[in-house]
Amino acid sequence: MCCRSTKIMADKNRSVSSPTSDDPFGKLPDHLLMEIFIRIPINDWGVVSCVSRQWANLFQQECLWHAAIIRRFPLAGQAKRWPGPIPQGLSKRRYAALYVSKHLFSLDGEVDEIVGHTYLFLKDQLEITNMPSSSGILHGTIIDQFIACGMSREKAHDLASKIWLTVIENLEESQQTFVLLKRLALEEDAFLPFPYSRSYEVLWKVFEKLFTDFRDCFSQMEEYYDVLGCAKQKFQPIPSTWLGY
Repeated sequence: MCCRSTKIMADKNRSVSSPTSDDPFGKLPDHLLMEIFIRIPINDWGVVSCVSRQWANLFQQECLWHAAIIRRFPLAGQAKRWPGPIPQGLSKRRYAALYVSKHLFSLDGEVDEIVGHTYLFLKDQLEITNMPSSSGILHGTIIDQFIACGMSREKAHDLASKIWLTVIENLEESQQTFVLLKRLALEEDAFLPFPYSRSYEVLWKVFEKLFTDFRDCFSQMEEYYDVLGCAKQKFQPIPSTWLGY
């Protein structure tokens, strides 16, 4: 049945408005369509939702995403509420968080939903927000969330650093990201107690991406030397690749 649905959605001559009367899929009730959809790879859902208005509406419904969670992440079928500043969201957001936890983080085989939510929270703050909060505030929010969930200070700091590194590595290569990384690099260090202090590894990654992936974005030598001077204050010695050697 899944193959049949994939074939139908790939048919370019198919109407995108509503199923026709001779279309067997158009006669199926919503709950059977959902059973078919949750068996289709998630990467194809965008294409499937374009087949008809009825199907597009189904992909907006909470029950479809909840059914997908139960099928793909059976141990997370029952939503678990947690304290802290980062919200859980509805089933679509939960599915994205679970997917991120499973595919981007290795946690001894355990899929920890809060890790995925924290990743999405930080990525949204850095990419979508016009004026994101300082890295210290964002880092503190993440630490507070993990401690509220019962993690030790050491584990909270370690996991927060891993999330920062993963988000930075997966930021889109754009002028906006360059401006963001430059702002993170030039932020003044504030004395904060552990685990609220910024991670050495995260700062290193920020400068590394600026001097490698985004080197050509420096429009003026003065701008480049300002960032380089800041890097020399924080790290000694600095890699020769940061100097363009």
